[in-house]
Amino acid sequence: RSTPLYSSAASDVYKRQAMTPSTPQRLARAINAQPAELTAALAGFALFFCLFCGYFMLRPIRESMGIQAGVENLQWLFTATFVVMLLAVPLFAWLNSRVPRIRFIDWVYGFFCLNLLGFAVAFSLMADSLWLARTFYVWISVYNLFVVSVAWSLMADVFDSSQAKRLFAFIAAGASVGGLAGPALSTLLVGSSGASGLVVLAAVLLAGALALKHYLMLWREWAGAGRPGASQAESPRRPVAGNPFSGMTRVFSSPYLLGICAFVILLATVTTFLYFEQARLVAERFPDRDAQVQVFGLIDFVVQAGALLAQLFITGRVAQRLGVRSLLAAVPMLMCVGFLALALAPTFAVLAGLMIVRRIGEYAFVRPGREMLFAPLDAESKYKAKNFIDTVVYRGGDALSGWAKSLIDMLGYGVALIAVIGAVCAAIWGLLGWYLGGRADRGETDRPLQAGSEELPFRR
Repeated sequence: RSTPLYSSAASDVYKRQAMTPSTPQRLARAINAQPAELTAALAGFALFFCLFCGYFMLRPIRESMGIQAGVENLQWLFTATFVVMLLAVPLFAWLNSRVPRIRFIDWVYGFFCLNLLGFAVAFSLMADSLWLARTFYVWISVYNLFVVSVAWSLMADVFDSSQAKRLFAFIAAGASVGGLAGPALSTLLVGSSGASGLVVLAAVLLAGALALKHYLMLWREWAGAGRPGASQAESPRRPVAGNPFSGMTRVFSSPYLLGICAFVILLATVTTFLYFEQARLVAERFPDRDAQVQVFGLIDFVVQAGALLAQLFITGRVAQRLGVRSLLAAVPMLMCVGFLALALAPTFAVLAGLMIVRRIGEYAFVRPGREMLFAPLDAESKYKAKNFIDTVVYRGGDALSGWAKSLIDMLGYGVALIAVIGAVCAAIWGLLGWYLGGRADRGETDRPLQAGSEELPFRR
Protein backbone atom coordinates (compact mmCIF):
# COMPACT_ATOMS: atom_id res chain seq x y z
CA ARG A 1 0.00 0.00 0.00
CA SER A 2 2.83 2.36 0.71
CA THR A 3 4.46 1.88 -2.72
CA PRO A 4 1.80 3.70 -4.77
CA LEU A 5 1.77 6.55 -2.27
CA TYR A 6 5.56 6.77 -2.37
CA SER A 7 5.58 6.65 -6.18
CA SER A 8 2.96 9.38 -6.38
CA ALA A 9 4.87 11.62 -3.98
CA ALA A 10 8.11 11.05 -5.85
CA SER A 11 6.35 11.84 -9.11
CA ASP A 12 5.01 15.09 -7.67
CA VAL A 13 8.49 16.08 -6.48
CA TYR A 14 9.96 15.27 -9.90
CA LYS A 15 7.30 17.35 -11.64
CA ARG A 16 7.89 20.30 -9.32
CA GLN A 17 11.64 20.08 -9.95
CA ALA A 18 11.07 19.92 -13.70
CA MET A 19 8.79 22.96 -13.56
CA THR A 20 11.19 24.93 -11.33
CA PRO A 21 13.69 26.81 -13.47
CA SER A 22 17.37 26.16 -12.80
CA THR A 23 19.79 28.91 -11.83
CA PRO A 24 21.05 29.36 -15.43
CA GLN A 25 17.46 29.53 -16.66
CA ARG A 26 16.59 32.15 -14.05
CA LEU A 27 19.70 34.13 -14.96
CA ALA A 28 18.88 33.94 -18.67
CA ARG A 29 15.35 35.14 -17.96
CA ALA A 30 16.65 38.00 -15.80
CA ILE A 31 18.85 39.36 -18.59
CA ASN A 32 16.23 38.67 -21.28
CA ALA A 33 18.36 36.00 -23.00
CA GLN A 34 17.42 32.64 -24.47
CA PRO A 35 19.04 29.69 -22.67
CA ALA A 36 21.42 29.04 -25.58
CA GLU A 37 22.52 32.71 -25.50
CA LEU A 38 23.44 32.87 -21.81
CA THR A 39 27.12 31.93 -22.04
CA ALA A 40 27.69 34.26 -25.00
CA ALA A 41 25.99 37.15 -23.17
CA LEU A 42 28.15 36.49 -20.11
CA ALA A 43 31.27 36.33 -22.30
CA GLY A 44 30.35 39.65 -23.90
CA PHE A 45 29.75 41.12 -20.44
CA ALA A 46 33.15 39.87 -19.25
CA LEU A 47 34.91 41.15 -22.38
CA PHE A 48 33.63 44.66 -21.82
CA PHE A 49 34.47 44.39 -18.13
CA CYS A 50 38.10 43.67 -19.02
CA LEU A 51 38.31 46.51 -21.55
CA PHE A 52 36.69 49.16 -19.37
CA CYS A 53 38.33 48.11 -16.12
CA GLY A 54 41.71 48.53 -17.83
CA TYR A 55 40.77 51.81 -19.50
CA PHE A 56 39.23 53.37 -16.40
CA MET A 57 42.31 52.50 -14.39
CA LEU A 58 44.26 54.57 -16.93
CA ARG A 59 41.69 57.33 -17.44
CA PRO A 60 42.50 59.23 -14.21
CA ILE A 61 46.19 59.12 -15.21
CA ARG A 62 45.26 60.51 -18.63
CA GLU A 63 43.21 63.32 -17.09
CA SER A 64 46.00 64.33 -14.73
CA MET A 65 48.49 64.28 -17.62
CA GLY A 66 46.17 66.48 -19.67
CA ILE A 67 46.22 68.99 -16.83
CA GLN A 68 50.01 68.61 -16.51
CA ALA A 69 50.31 69.56 -20.20
CA GLY A 70 48.18 72.65 -19.53
CA VAL A 71 44.39 73.05 -19.62
CA GLU A 72 44.87 75.90 -22.09
CA ASN A 73 46.54 73.39 -24.46
CA LEU A 74 43.79 70.74 -24.42
CA GLN A 75 42.53 71.76 -27.86
CA TRP A 76 46.03 71.01 -29.22
CA LEU A 77 45.92 67.54 -27.67
CA PHE A 78 42.47 66.98 -29.19
CA THR A 79 43.80 68.08 -32.58
CA ALA A 80 46.83 65.80 -32.25
CA THR A 81 44.50 62.90 -31.42
CA PHE A 82 42.45 63.63 -34.53
CA VAL A 83 45.58 63.69 -36.73
CA VAL A 84 46.76 60.37 -35.29
CA MET A 85 43.31 58.95 -36.02
CA LEU A 86 43.55 60.08 -39.64
CA LEU A 87 46.83 58.18 -39.95
CA ALA A 88 45.78 55.11 -38.00
CA VAL A 89 42.35 54.38 -39.49
CA PRO A 90 43.60 53.58 -43.03
CA LEU A 91 46.28 51.31 -41.54
CA PHE A 92 43.74 49.36 -39.52
CA ALA A 93 41.38 49.23 -42.50
CA TRP A 94 44.23 47.91 -44.66
CA LEU A 95 44.87 45.21 -42.04
CA ASN A 96 41.15 44.40 -42.01
CA SER A 97 41.27 43.90 -45.79
CA ARG A 98 44.23 41.50 -45.52
CA VAL A 99 43.52 39.49 -42.37
CA PRO A 100 40.51 37.17 -41.93
CA ARG A 101 37.86 38.80 -39.76
CA ILE A 102 38.20 36.06 -37.17
CA ARG A 103 41.88 37.07 -36.64
CA PHE A 104 41.63 40.85 -37.03
CA ILE A 105 41.03 41.57 -33.34
CA ASP A 106 44.00 39.36 -32.44
CA TRP A 107 46.26 41.74 -34.34
CA VAL A 108 44.64 44.91 -32.99
CA TYR A 109 44.59 43.91 -29.33
CA GLY A 110 48.04 42.33 -29.54
CA PHE A 111 49.44 45.59 -30.93
CA PHE A 112 47.90 47.63 -28.11
CA CYS A 113 49.13 45.16 -25.46
CA LEU A 114 52.68 45.78 -26.66
CA ASN A 115 52.05 49.54 -26.56
CA LEU A 116 50.88 49.31 -22.96
CA LEU A 117 53.97 47.41 -21.91
CA GLY A 118 56.13 50.03 -23.64
CA PHE A 119 54.43 52.83 -21.69
CA ALA A 120 54.92 50.91 -18.44
CA VAL A 121 58.67 50.94 -19.07
CA ALA A 122 58.60 54.64 -20.05
CA PHE A 123 56.72 55.64 -16.88
CA SER A 124 59.25 53.83 -14.70
CA LEU A 125 62.14 55.66 -16.39
CA MET A 126 60.80 59.22 -16.90
CA ALA A 127 57.56 59.69 -15.00
CA ASP A 128 57.76 63.50 -14.94
CA SER A 129 58.37 64.02 -18.66
CA LEU A 130 55.98 66.59 -20.13
CA TRP A 131 56.24 65.10 -23.60
CA LEU A 132 55.54 61.62 -22.24
CA ALA A 133 52.41 63.04 -20.59
CA ARG A 134 51.28 64.57 -23.89
CA THR A 135 52.07 61.41 -25.84
CA PHE A 136 50.20 59.20 -23.39
CA TYR A 137 47.18 61.53 -23.40
CA VAL A 138 46.93 61.32 -27.20
CA TRP A 139 47.69 57.61 -27.32
CA ILE A 140 45.14 56.61 -24.66
CA SER A 141 42.48 58.64 -26.48
CA VAL A 142 43.25 56.68 -29.67
CA TYR A 143 43.53 53.38 -27.80
CA ASN A 144 40.16 53.75 -26.08
CA LEU A 145 38.21 54.45 -29.24
CA PHE A 146 39.87 51.69 -31.24
CA VAL A 147 39.54 48.85 -28.71
CA VAL A 148 35.94 49.77 -27.83
CA SER A 149 34.90 50.32 -31.45
CA VAL A 150 36.37 46.98 -32.49
CA ALA A 151 34.68 45.27 -29.53
CA TRP A 152 31.26 46.63 -30.54
CA SER A 153 31.98 45.61 -34.14
CA LEU A 154 32.55 42.12 -32.77
CA MET A 155 29.24 42.19 -30.89
CA ALA A 156 27.36 43.38 -33.98
CA ASP A 157 29.05 40.55 -35.89
CA VAL A 158 28.35 37.83 -33.29
CA PHE A 159 24.70 38.67 -32.49
CA ASP A 160 21.90 39.22 -34.99
CA SER A 161 19.45 42.13 -34.77
CA SER A 162 16.90 40.49 -32.48
CA GLN A 163 19.64 39.24 -30.15
CA ALA A 164 21.23 42.69 -30.11
CA LYS A 165 18.04 44.39 -28.90
CA ARG A 166 17.71 41.92 -26.05
CA LEU A 167 21.35 41.52 -25.02
CA PHE A 168 23.28 44.71 -25.75
CA ALA A 169 22.10 46.49 -22.60
CA PHE A 170 23.35 43.62 -20.44
CA ILE A 171 26.63 43.40 -22.36
CA ALA A 172 27.10 47.16 -21.95
CA ALA A 173 26.61 46.66 -18.21
CA GLY A 174 29.94 44.82 -18.26
CA ALA A 175 31.51 48.12 -19.29
CA SER A 176 29.88 49.82 -16.32
CA VAL A 177 31.06 47.16 -13.86
CA GLY A 178 34.54 47.53 -15.33
CA GLY A 179 34.13 51.28 -15.06
CA LEU A 180 33.38 50.84 -11.36
CA ALA A 181 36.29 48.51 -10.69
CA GLY A 182 38.81 50.52 -12.74
CA PRO A 183 38.60 53.84 -10.86
CA ALA A 184 38.52 51.99 -7.53
CA LEU A 185 41.68 50.07 -8.45
CA SER A 186 43.32 53.23 -9.75
CA THR A 187 42.58 55.10 -6.53
CA LEU A 188 43.77 52.21 -4.34
CA LEU A 189 46.87 51.17 -6.30
CA VAL A 190 48.27 54.41 -7.72
CA GLY A 191 50.15 55.12 -4.48
CA SER A 192 51.82 51.69 -4.28
CA SER A 193 52.25 50.55 -7.86
CA GLY A 194 52.36 53.90 -9.63
CA ALA A 195 51.39 54.50 -13.23
CA SER A 196 53.65 51.67 -14.47
CA GLY A 197 51.87 49.01 -12.42
CA LEU A 198 48.43 50.17 -13.53
CA VAL A 199 49.49 50.09 -17.19
CA VAL A 200 50.80 46.50 -16.86
CA LEU A 201 47.52 45.41 -15.22
CA ALA A 202 45.58 47.05 -18.07
CA ALA A 203 47.63 45.00 -20.57
CA VAL A 204 46.73 41.78 -18.71
CA LEU A 205 43.04 42.68 -18.83
CA LEU A 206 43.26 43.41 -22.56
CA ALA A 207 44.76 39.95 -23.09
CA GLY A 208 41.80 38.51 -21.15
CA ALA A 209 39.38 40.29 -23.47
CA LEU A 210 41.18 38.74 -26.42
CA ALA A 211 40.67 35.24 -25.00
CA LEU A 212 36.92 35.92 -24.60
CA LYS A 213 36.73 37.11 -28.21
CA HIS A 214 37.83 33.64 -29.40
CA TYR A 215 34.90 31.99 -27.58
CA LEU A 216 32.39 34.47 -28.98
CA MET A 217 33.49 33.88 -32.57
CA LEU A 218 33.09 30.12 -32.05
CA TRP A 219 29.62 30.62 -30.54
CA ARG A 220 28.63 32.82 -33.50
CA GLU A 221 28.84 29.84 -35.86
CA TRP A 222 26.30 27.66 -34.08
CA ALA A 223 23.93 30.01 -32.24
CA GLY A 224 24.68 33.59 -33.30
CA ALA A 225 24.55 35.60 -36.52
CA GLY A 226 26.52 32.93 -38.39
CA ARG A 227 24.28 30.00 -37.45
CA PRO A 228 22.68 27.98 -40.27
CA GLY A 229 19.73 29.84 -41.72
CA ALA A 230 20.68 33.23 -40.27
CA SER A 231 20.42 36.19 -42.61
CA GLN A 232 23.86 37.59 -41.70
CA ALA A 233 26.05 34.56 -42.38
CA GLU A 234 29.03 36.31 -43.96
CA SER A 235 32.07 34.11 -43.32
CA PRO A 236 34.48 35.51 -40.70
CA ARG A 237 37.26 33.41 -42.23
CA ARG A 238 37.65 35.90 -45.06
CA PRO A 239 38.98 39.45 -44.85
CA VAL A 240 36.45 42.27 -44.98
CA ALA A 241 35.91 43.48 -48.53
CA GLY A 242 37.17 46.82 -49.75
CA ASN A 243 40.32 48.91 -49.61
CA PRO A 244 41.81 50.98 -46.74
CA PHE A 245 39.48 53.89 -47.55
CA SER A 246 36.30 51.93 -48.28
CA GLY A 247 34.90 52.61 -44.80
CA MET A 248 35.04 56.34 -45.50
CA THR A 249 33.55 56.01 -49.00
CA ARG A 250 30.77 53.81 -47.67
CA VAL A 251 29.87 56.43 -45.08
CA PHE A 252 29.75 59.24 -47.65
CA SER A 253 27.51 57.22 -49.98
CA SER A 254 24.97 56.33 -47.29
CA PRO A 255 22.42 58.83 -45.89
CA TYR A 256 21.85 56.51 -42.93
CA LEU A 257 25.54 56.36 -42.00
CA LEU A 258 25.91 60.11 -42.57
CA GLY A 259 23.08 60.59 -40.09
CA ILE A 260 25.01 58.52 -37.55
CA CYS A 261 28.07 60.72 -38.25
CA ALA A 262 26.08 63.87 -37.47
CA PHE A 263 24.74 62.21 -34.31
CA VAL A 264 28.29 61.39 -33.17
CA ILE A 265 29.59 64.91 -33.92
CA LEU A 266 26.82 66.48 -31.85
CA LEU A 267 27.51 64.02 -29.04
CA ALA A 268 31.22 64.93 -29.17
CA THR A 269 30.43 68.65 -29.14
CA VAL A 270 28.26 68.44 -26.03
CA THR A 271 30.81 66.19 -24.34
CA THR A 272 33.77 68.45 -25.15
CA PHE A 273 32.11 71.61 -23.87
CA LEU A 274 31.45 69.92 -20.52
CA TYR A 275 34.85 68.22 -20.41
CA PHE A 276 36.78 71.48 -20.82
CA GLU A 277 34.82 73.15 -18.03
CA GLN A 278 35.39 70.14 -15.76
CA ALA A 279 39.14 70.16 -16.45
CA ARG A 280 39.36 73.89 -15.72
CA LEU A 281 37.53 73.64 -12.40
CA VAL A 282 39.45 70.57 -11.20
CA ALA A 283 42.77 72.25 -12.07
CA GLU A 284 41.76 75.30 -10.03
CA ARG A 285 40.54 73.37 -6.99
CA PHE A 286 42.98 70.42 -6.87
CA PRO A 287 46.53 71.45 -7.85
CA ASP A 288 48.15 68.21 -6.59
CA ARG A 289 48.47 65.49 -9.25
CA ASP A 290 47.64 62.52 -6.99
CA ALA A 291 44.59 64.42 -5.71
CA GLN A 292 43.48 64.99 -9.30
CA VAL A 293 43.77 61.25 -10.02
CA GLN A 294 41.66 60.50 -6.94
CA VAL A 295 39.03 63.12 -7.84
CA PHE A 296 38.69 61.85 -11.40
CA GLY A 297 38.58 58.28 -10.09
CA LEU A 298 35.78 59.17 -7.67
CA ILE A 299 33.76 60.87 -10.41
CA ASP A 300 34.21 57.85 -12.67
CA PHE A 301 33.08 55.55 -9.86
CA VAL A 302 29.85 57.50 -9.29
CA VAL A 303 29.12 57.63 -13.02
CA GLN A 304 29.66 53.92 -13.56
CA ALA A 305 27.51 52.99 -10.54
CA GLY A 306 24.62 55.03 -11.91
CA ALA A 307 25.11 53.64 -15.42
CA LEU A 308 25.15 50.06 -14.14
CA LEU A 309 21.85 50.46 -12.28
CA ALA A 310 20.25 51.95 -15.38
CA GLN A 311 21.59 49.22 -17.68
CA LEU A 312 20.41 46.38 -15.45
CA PHE A 313 16.96 47.70 -14.60
CA ILE A 314 15.93 50.32 -17.17
CA THR A 315 17.69 50.20 -20.56
CA GLY A 316 16.50 46.82 -21.81
CA ARG A 317 12.90 47.45 -20.80
CA VAL A 318 12.91 50.88 -22.44
CA ALA A 319 14.37 49.47 -25.68
CA GLN A 320 11.77 46.70 -25.83
CA ARG A 321 8.74 48.84 -25.00
CA LEU A 322 9.60 52.21 -26.53
CA GLY A 323 12.17 51.30 -29.19
CA VAL A 324 15.71 52.35 -30.06
CA ARG A 325 14.74 55.97 -30.68
CA SER A 326 13.84 56.41 -27.03
CA LEU A 327 17.40 55.42 -26.10
CA LEU A 328 18.88 57.89 -28.57
CA ALA A 329 16.62 60.89 -27.87
CA ALA A 330 15.97 60.89 -24.11
CA VAL A 331 19.48 61.81 -22.94
CA PRO A 332 20.02 64.69 -25.42
CA MET A 333 16.73 66.24 -24.36
CA LEU A 334 17.76 65.98 -20.70
CA MET A 335 21.05 67.61 -21.63
CA CYS A 336 19.19 70.45 -23.34
CA VAL A 337 17.27 71.15 -20.14
CA GLY A 338 20.47 70.82 -18.10
CA PHE A 339 22.35 73.32 -20.26
CA LEU A 340 19.53 75.82 -19.87
CA ALA A 341 19.74 75.34 -16.09
CA LEU A 342 23.50 75.93 -16.30
CA ALA A 343 22.92 79.15 -18.25
CA LEU A 344 20.63 80.39 -15.48
CA ALA A 345 22.82 79.15 -12.60
CA PRO A 346 26.44 78.69 -13.80
CA THR A 347 27.72 77.01 -10.62
CA PHE A 348 30.08 74.09 -10.03
CA ALA A 349 27.26 71.99 -8.53
CA VAL A 350 25.07 72.35 -11.64
CA LEU A 351 28.02 71.62 -13.94
CA ALA A 352 29.03 68.53 -11.97
CA GLY A 353 25.46 67.23 -11.97
CA LEU A 354 25.12 67.84 -15.69
CA MET A 355 28.42 66.04 -16.38
CA ILE A 356 27.34 63.02 -14.35
CA VAL A 357 23.91 62.85 -16.02
CA ARG A 358 25.52 63.11 -19.47
CA ARG A 359 27.99 60.31 -18.85
CA ILE A 360 25.47 57.99 -17.17
CA GLY A 361 23.03 58.59 -20.02
CA GLU A 362 25.66 57.95 -22.66
CA TYR A 363 26.82 54.67 -21.16
CA ALA A 364 23.37 53.37 -20.23
CA PHE A 365 21.23 54.59 -23.16
CA VAL A 366 23.05 56.32 -26.00
CA ARG A 367 25.89 53.86 -26.54
CA PRO A 368 23.79 50.65 -26.54
CA GLY A 369 21.22 52.35 -28.79
CA ARG A 370 23.91 53.60 -31.17
CA GLU A 371 25.38 50.10 -31.49
CA MET A 372 21.94 48.66 -32.28
CA LEU A 373 21.92 50.84 -35.42
CA PHE A 374 24.78 48.75 -36.86
CA ALA A 375 23.52 45.24 -36.03
CA PRO A 376 21.53 44.71 -39.30
CA LEU A 377 24.36 45.98 -41.57
CA ASP A 378 26.98 44.03 -43.52
CA ALA A 379 30.53 43.26 -42.32
CA GLU A 380 32.14 46.16 -44.18
CA SER A 381 29.78 48.62 -42.51
CA LYS A 382 30.22 46.99 -39.09
CA TYR A 383 34.00 47.01 -39.17
CA LYS A 384 35.27 49.66 -41.60
CA ALA A 385 32.51 52.27 -41.76
CA LYS A 386 31.79 51.93 -38.06
CA ASN A 387 35.47 52.21 -37.18
CA PHE A 388 35.75 55.36 -39.30
CA ILE A 389 32.76 56.89 -37.51
CA ASP A 390 33.88 55.85 -34.03
CA THR A 391 37.43 57.14 -34.48
CA VAL A 392 37.95 59.78 -37.18
CA VAL A 393 34.47 61.32 -37.04
CA TYR A 394 34.31 61.24 -33.24
CA ARG A 395 37.79 62.70 -32.72
CA GLY A 396 37.19 65.17 -35.54
CA GLY A 397 34.12 66.35 -33.63
CA ASP A 398 36.27 66.58 -30.50
CA ALA A 399 38.90 68.69 -32.27
CA LEU A 400 36.42 71.05 -33.92
CA SER A 401 34.40 71.55 -30.76
CA GLY A 402 37.60 72.02 -28.75
CA TRP A 403 38.68 74.93 -30.96
CA ALA A 404 35.12 76.28 -30.98
CA LYS A 405 35.12 76.23 -27.17
CA SER A 406 38.41 78.16 -27.11
CA LEU A 407 37.06 80.78 -29.53
CA ILE A 408 33.86 81.17 -27.52
CA ASP A 409 35.89 81.61 -24.33
CA MET A 410 37.78 84.47 -26.02
CA LEU A 411 34.50 86.37 -26.33
CA GLY A 412 34.47 86.67 -22.56
CA TYR A 413 30.85 85.70 -21.85
CA GLY A 414 31.80 82.82 -19.55
CA VAL A 415 29.82 79.66 -18.93
CA ALA A 416 26.45 81.17 -19.85
CA LEU A 417 27.15 81.43 -23.59
CA ILE A 418 28.64 77.93 -23.67
CA ALA A 419 25.49 76.65 -21.95
CA VAL A 420 23.15 78.26 -24.48
CA ILE A 421 25.12 76.89 -27.44
CA GLY A 422 25.24 73.49 -25.72
CA ALA A 423 21.46 73.53 -25.29
CA VAL A 424 20.94 74.18 -29.02
CA CYS A 425 23.37 71.36 -29.96
CA ALA A 426 21.66 68.99 -27.52
CA ALA A 427 18.23 69.76 -28.97
CA ILE A 428 19.40 69.01 -32.52
CA TRP A 429 21.17 65.90 -31.24
CA GLY A 430 17.95 64.64 -29.67
CA LEU A 431 15.85 65.22 -32.80
CA LEU A 432 18.41 63.37 -34.93
CA GLY A 433 18.49 60.50 -32.43
CA TRP A 434 14.70 60.23 -32.62
CA TYR A 435 14.87 60.07 -36.43
CA LEU A 436 17.67 57.47 -36.62
CA GLY A 437 16.16 55.34 -33.88
CA GLY A 438 12.79 55.44 -35.64
CA ARG A 439 14.39 54.13 -38.83
CA ALA A 440 16.03 51.32 -36.88
CA ASP A 441 12.75 50.44 -35.14
CA ARG A 442 10.97 50.26 -38.51
CA GLY A 443 13.79 48.27 -40.13
CA GLU A 444 14.58 51.07 -42.59
CA THR A 445 18.35 50.69 -42.35
CA ASP A 446 20.91 50.68 -45.14
CA ARG A 447 21.81 47.47 -46.92
CA PRO A 448 24.56 46.78 -49.44
CA LEU A 449 23.65 46.15 -53.06
CA GLN A 450 22.90 42.47 -53.57
CA ALA A 451 23.86 40.55 -56.67
CA GLY A 452 21.08 40.81 -59.21
CA SER A 453 19.24 43.46 -57.23
CA GLU A 454 17.75 46.47 -58.94
CA GLU A 455 18.00 48.53 -55.76
CA LEU A 456 20.43 51.37 -55.34
CA PRO A 457 23.24 50.73 -52.85
CA PHE A 458 22.47 51.60 -49.22
CA ARG A 459 18.80 52.04 -49.81
CA ARG A 460 15.85 49.90 -48.88
